[in-house]
Amino acid sequence: MVQKFNDPSRYEQDPRWAAVDEYTATHLLAPERNPHHEALEFAYSNSLAKGLPDIASYPAQGKFLSIQVQITGAKNVLEVGTLGGYSAIWMAYGAGPDTHITTIEVDAHHKEVAEENIARAGLSAQITVLLGRGVDVLPTLVEEVKAGKRAPFDFVFIDADKQNNLAYFDLALQMVRPRTCIYVDNVVRRGQLVDETAIKEDPRISGTRALIEAVGKKENVDAVVLQTVGMKNYDGFMLSIAK
Repeated sequence: MVQKFNDPSRYEQDPRWAAVDEYTATHLLAPERNPHHEALEFAYSNSLAKGLPDIASYPAQGKFLSIQVQITGAKNVLEVGTLGGYSAIWMAYGAGPDTHITTIEVDAHHKEVAEENIARAGLSAQITVLLGRGVDVLPTLVEEVKAGKRAPFDFVFIDADKQNNLAYFDLALQMVRPRTCIYVDNVVRRGQLVDETAIKEDPRISGTRALIEAVGKKENVDAVVLQTVGMKNYDGFMLSIAK
């Protein structure tokens, strides 16, 4: 897979980061090690061909998610922000056929492309894509879980509009089992998290700070932010566990 993250307004790169990713991918992400390589490659390339933005997780991130759902033994996964279904496909392959993934996408065209990619991967029965804004769809899921119509979730991946990160987190927290992992992506954003101008002018940054500060006060969750570098960018994620 060739991904080009060459927009300096969005990505910060260092040749060392890319070199390390390329070296480790040669040994740990080689196509011959992954029986699902073709389906994942199709999901990525088809999404670009259909006009979706090139903002999907890259292979190392996808495999990280796949390993996370395996570690947690997740059987009911929630994703906020489907895009072309690339990360959902990685998680489904990692978790195995007994796991179901519910993923929410606001854009109808993105949903259509994601479902095409998911079908090509042979995962239509395992991944359900719901259309709508996360702030509208999640309350319905909360009601279903509380009414016993839907099983609680045991892994959550949030990768949508950052200004609503706290709303998504709080809603997800209402429908998870104890010790559920809630993973929120893109919280560092090249260090803009602590940049005074970005804090004032970018709602994605202020939204992410609101999340981190609120989670730091919650008694029913524990969390940490880890910074990351790689061929794509300098960024980071918040990993939390429900108590």
